[in-house]
Amino acid sequence: FVCFSPVPTISWRKVNGNIPSKARLRKSQAVLEIPNVQLDDSGTYECKAENSRGKNIFRGQLQVYTYPQWIRMINDTQLDSGEQLHWDCKATGKPRPSYRWLWNGAPLLSRNRTEMVNGELLIKSLHQSDAGMYQISVVEDNSLRIVNSTKSDEGSYVCRGENQFGSAEMTTTVRVKEPTRMQLAPARMEVTVGESVVLNCKAFHDPSLDVSFLWLQNREPINFHKEGGHFENIGAQASSADLMIRNILLKHAGWYGCRVQTSADSLMSEAELLVRGPPGPPGIVIVEEITDTTATLSWSRGVDNHSPISTYNLQARSPFSLGWQTVKTEPDPVTGDMESAMAVDLNPWVEYEFRVVASNGIGTGDPSAPSRVVRTNEAVITS
Repeated sequence: FVCFSPVPTISWRKVNGNIPSKARLRKSQAVLEIPNVQLDDSGTYECKAENSRGKNIFRGQLQVYTYPQWIRMINDTQLDSGEQLHWDCKATGKPRPSYRWLWNGAPLLSRNRTEMVNGELLIKSLHQSDAGMYQISVVEDNSLRIVNSTKSDEGSYVCRGENQFGSAEMTTTVRVKEPTRMQLAPARMEVTVGESVVLNCKAFHDPSLDVSFLWLQNREPINFHKEGGHFENIGAQASSADLMIRNILLKHAGWYGCRVQTSADSLMSEAELLVRGPPGPPGIVIVEEITDTTATLSWSRGVDNHSPISTYNLQARSPFSLGWQTVKTEPDPVTGDMESAMAVDLNPWVEYEFRVVASNGIGTGDPSAPSRVVRTNEAVITS
């Protein structure tokens, strides 16, 4: 801007704003110079020339035009087939940029799976059949959406914003991976204590992805170095892994999970291991009635460990016995459906403790906790 006056005092201001700090005044303030003009410098500038005889004001409009510049960048993306992709492609510039989308160098037309809205790219339900290069082109609503996408959505995408002063491009890549599937077999196992089993875990995955396997017991990772040799990871291959459980104990019952992990996804499947073994210990033993030679006992059932309890064995201990001894009972035998019986042929006036042991088709379990100490009655003398 140049303002001439015979002998003026010249001043400058920006209407509705501040003059940029980078601006310089030259030639006795008659020239306002703004270096490296930016969009923010646009506006109305006013020059006022004033002397003792009056003043004069001139205004000028500064309009700054720029080529497009990206507000944010889009990044390379890896997705599973069937997922949705959303890219936001926005640029500044004056005049406002227009956008173009092209696919493999040709204008991209809206398809059933493609939507273009406000400069955004949206690919829904990715499939592998849409591979190719997309470039932003002039679209009325300035955006692109691809819905129900497939492998064909894979490729290099170029977002282009244009106005009459230039253009800007932004390139990124999308890779569509087939979703990983897995198979864990067998899904349910029934074994007996002491036996061994093998679980097989297979992954069916995109060949471009590496896969890893993690074994879990009841949702906790298995520590193969602290399990006494019961667990071994055998037969590991590129797409499968086997878990061997040797010399199985009752504590090994539960759920075993195989987790398959790739850089694109993660999934897990579980199998149930049911372990049959000897019964657990019966519950608390109560002495219901005592005579000189008998004691009526009751107890509660323990766990059968997946094999029905067949019989109960009643045992007694006194100061005169060598540890626990099996006692005679009524009825004999005491079958697995019973929870009370009578110990007979005891000695009069002797202190006894009693316990109960359960058996099934696999073996004999641990004994119950001892009953309280009781004393049989004095012998009954008959004439």
